[in-house]
Parts: sequence; C-alpha cells; structure tokens
Amino acid sequence: MPTPTTTDLKATLIETIRGTALEQGDDGYDAARAVWNAMIDRRPAVIVRPLDTADVRTAVLAAIAHRLPISVRGGGHNVAGHAVGDGALMIDLSGMRVVEVDPIARVARVAGGATWRDVDAASQAHGLATPGGLISDTGVGGLTLSGGIGWLRSAYGLAIDNLVGAEVVTGDGSIVQATLDGPHADLLWALRGGGGNFGVVTAFELALHPVGPTVYFAGPVYALDEGAAPIRFWRDFLADKHDRVASLVEFSTIPEDPAYPAEAWGRRVYTVAALYAGDAVEGEALLAPLREQGSMVTDFSAQMPYTDVQQLFDAVAPFGQHRSYWKSRYLAGLDDAAIEAMCAHNAAPPSPNTLSSIWNFGGATARVPADATAFGDRSMPWMMSFDSIWSDAAEDAANIAWTRTGWDLMAPWAAGDRIYLNFAGHGEDARLTEQAFGAANHRRLREVKRRYDPSNLFRFNQNIEPA
Repeated sequence: MPTPTTTDLKATLIETIRGTALEQGDDGYDAARAVWNAMIDRRPAVIVRPLDTADVRTAVLAAIAHRLPISVRGGGHNVAGHAVGDGALMIDLSGMRVVEVDPIARVARVAGGATWRDVDAASQAHGLATPGGLISDTGVGGLTLSGGIGWLRSAYGLAIDNLVGAEVVTGDGSIVQATLDGPHADLLWALRGGGGNFGVVTAFELALHPVGPTVYFAGPVYALDEGAAPIRFWRDFLADKHDRVASLVEFSTIPEDPAYPAEAWGRRVYTVAALYAGDAVEGEALLAPLREQGSMVTDFSAQMPYTDVQQLFDAVAPFGQHRSYWKSRYLAGLDDAAIEAMCAHNAAPPSPNTLSSIWNFGGATARVPADATAFGDRSMPWMMSFDSIWSDAAEDAANIAWTRTGWDLMAPWAAGDRIYLNFAGHGEDARLTEQAFGAANHRRLREVKRRYDPSNLFRFNQNIEPA
C-alpha cells in the first residue's frame, strides 16, 4: 500500500515533470507494472512515466533523495522482468518513442522507450535498417544493451556493434553524451553489451545500412518425428555463408490455427529460418536448397518486406499472456550427436507453447574483437536457446526444470561457460555477469560502474557491482 513517503514523492514528481507518476492504488498502476512475462508480479513504490530526458533526470534525483533503487522499463520484454522491482522507483520510458533518421549520415537517433517496430518503420522509409531483434515490440534498450541478436547479424553484426552514441542519465543525475571517441568512451564501451547497469539511456544513436525494402526469407517447416536430416544439411550448408545468411532452427508445436494445415495441428516440428540481407532474387536462389530436404509440413518462404520479417515471430510471444523461463548456451560445435540430443529433448516439452532455437554466428558478428565491446568474445559458432513458455503457475517447476535440463544437456558442446544475458533464466545463477563477459571484461565493467553508478542505484538488472 502507499506510504506517506511514496505519496509525497509522487506529488513532488507530478509537480516537477512533464510526464506522470503512479503509486499503488492509482488507476493504471497495475497495467504500468505489467511486463511480457506473466510470472513477474512486483510492486514498485512509484512508477514514473517521463516524456523527456529532463523528466528522467528529475526522477533519478528523486530516487537518490529518497534512497530508492531504480528499475528501468523500455519494452518490458526481458524474460527475467528486470523492468520492475519491488519497492523501487520504476522509470517507464514508453512515452519516449521518437525515432529520427538521418538518411545521409545513415544514423538513427532512437528515444529510450522505442520498440524495434518503431525503428524499422522509420528507417525502412529510407531503405535502411539496423540490426535489431526477432520480436517487433521488443524494446530497443533492453535488447541492445545486452547484445542484440537478430536477422542482420551476419551482414552487420549485433545491435551493440551499431551503437555509435548514447545519451545517458547516470547514477548521480548527470546527463552524459557517450560517443566512441569522446570523454565518455568508456561508458559507451560498457553500454555495448554490459546491460542496464550504468544509467538510464534516454537516446540511442544507431548506424543504418541499406536493407530491403524487399528481402528473401526462407521458412520451411519439417516434422521432428521424421528425423534431423534437414538440420544436418542446414549446418553444412551454412559453412561458407555465415557472412551473408543469418539463420536459426526453431523447434515448436503447430498450433490450432487456420494458417497451418489442420492435419498438422499439435505436431512437433522445426522451422529452418534464414534471412539473406541482400538482393531478394539472389537470396531466393541461394536459400532454395533449405526447402528441398524432404516433405515439408508447411513453408513460409517468400520475398517479403523487411518489416514483415521483423514481425513474423510476434505471435509466439503475446504480451503478458504466458509464463516464461529462457536459458541459452554458446556452442563450440554442432556435430551429429549434439543435433540428435537437441531433437530428443525437444520431442515432448511440458508445454506446447515452448520453443527452442539453434542460432548461427560468424560473419560480421565474429569479426569484432573480444575487447572492442563489453559483450566479449565472438568466436562461438552457434548458440542454443531453450525457451519454456506456459500458462499455469502450477506448472512452473516442470517447465523451468525442462529448460535447465536441456541447458545441462548441451554442456559437452559448450564454448566455455559464457552466456547471452538476454536469455539467462531469471538471473538466479551465481557468477552470472562474470560468466557472460569473461573475467577481463567483467573487471573493466566494474570500474566503469564505479565511475558512473558507485552506489549501485541501478541494480534491478544482471547486476555488475562497482569495483
């Protein structure tokens, strides 16, 4: 329930910001604290909805004055629910979504609350794009700050590799402009993979590249019970194409949906999904063999607008409707035994909504040196993600156990113990951030944290403690 302290804080904020503030009991409070993962049920002391950077600074200074930690909400898609913290001052950036594109410089300035759908629409108006994610209503901030793996990774790298500047409100309320070669270059280095540890990013400057507007997407769907031959072919087919083709194999269950053949409803399948980031006709010819590996359950392959590709997977992750636990592991190799193990584990997950994916790396992503960004080493050729999605709280334990068992199953093929922070369970594992970045980058991140947030005001995240 509200306390005199939070009520006074809310009243002060309302008087001093252009945006709004909410506390428990206010209309809209429960909607504002809801995030994508329905497991997350936390109650901030105050929710601030700023409209500009000045509002964000005011909120940060208020949190400091009232000794409240801060959580930051962009799109609310983080599976661990870091946007919401019990007793925290939550800064909800959803009112800050403007995207400004400079087509000559090929740079987009993106407000902190924008989603990838916002960025794609604005940049594609000029035939440009920047690497984003696979779900269009994912927030730019959360995905980018922990790496950002999407359909353009082979041609143009991760989202962080295209982050060339940022406006940040830091742990003392300062507004800082971080650039690649300015006085806050250390901060930009840390933002490129180090998560939301250093402040509130109120604007991202992202490099843009010529993409589309029409691209070719391959999406043949094969039945899992008919074997893994198409996956083995896919692995070998990509061997000389990692610099041109971003791809994944996604295990799923065919839903009872008229978009799919009725006879396939309920069948466990895998989609061999791939995007060619160049000419659509050239891509169709290049990727044709992926569609020729046996009988298909269905096929989503087509030349289509890039913005449509960016929204293809939206339906698998409706906002706030499911409970989720996702965990990933980088792989050093993908031999036949690894593929068979993945297929066996994915044959009968506890929930039909559950997904798993094998992602390829290489190309532009792999060419970035390990110390160039906080993300760290790029030498891993593959990543496996186990993504449990279910509806009933009574099934929490079974679904979480299935993901963790799959994660353990892949240990013999692991590329060390590093993990991708956007798919890191609920952040409960010990040494999580050190495992994500590697020891050297982790030490450097702790020094940056000490400079910009020495009191650890921003700790509702995959937290890096100040040195």
